[in-house]
Amino acid sequence: MSSTVNSSPPGVLTVGHSNHPWGVFVGLLQRHAVTALVDVRSVPYSRFNPQFNRNRLERELPPHGVHYVFLGRELGARSDDPACYDETGRVQYDRLARKPAFRRGLDRIVQEAARNRVTLMCAEKDPLSCHRAILVAPALECRGVEIQHILADGTLEPHAHALHRLIDSLKLPATDLFRSRRTLVTEALARRAARIGYVNPELATRRVSSNRKSKG
Repeated sequence: MSSTVNSSPPGVLTVGHSNHPWGVFVGLLQRHAVTALVDVRSVPYSRFNPQFNRNRLERELPPHGVHYVFLGRELGARSDDPACYDETGRVQYDRLARKPAFRRGLDRIVQEAARNRVTLMCAEKDPLSCHRAILVAPALECRGVEIQHILADGTLEPHAHALHRLIDSLKLPATDLFRSRRTLVTEALARRAARIGYVNPELATRRVSSNRKSKG
């Protein structure tokens, strides 16, 4: 009897810790049978929600059957490389996505998802307010990985539906005679990135000062 082997990459979830009480957050993970949490925050600490600090997650997730992986250096929305920022000091997601470290981070997620039920975690409640949906999810989809977002009420939202919401929120046409669906999605993602992308205050100040000197 012949058998078929599914060679497609396994699916990956995302979740925002928001201000959930610890028990509620663990409940979200358990509801979706998560066994590995990949932290994609550049700074894995929260002043207002310390239950989501890295050291506590590393200590308190394993008793619930979830192991913790930190990939904020590879997949975080901030960078130590000034070349990843524009002239205003705002990070450019397309530049981050071209970094070798970013690609290594994607490789690690695919490898982890082959043996675990993985969710990517960042801070924002709505995935459309977070780089996990605007930067990381599209890059994983390009590798054939199916992405779904765990919403605050515990329901799952397919990434395609989140993109529909994004396009609607920007009042872009659902269909366009002159632009393909892919072009519309690319434009929507770029607009969102321009709005939510991290601004490095040191770079912004330095470049404003440099511009003033050049004009003087």
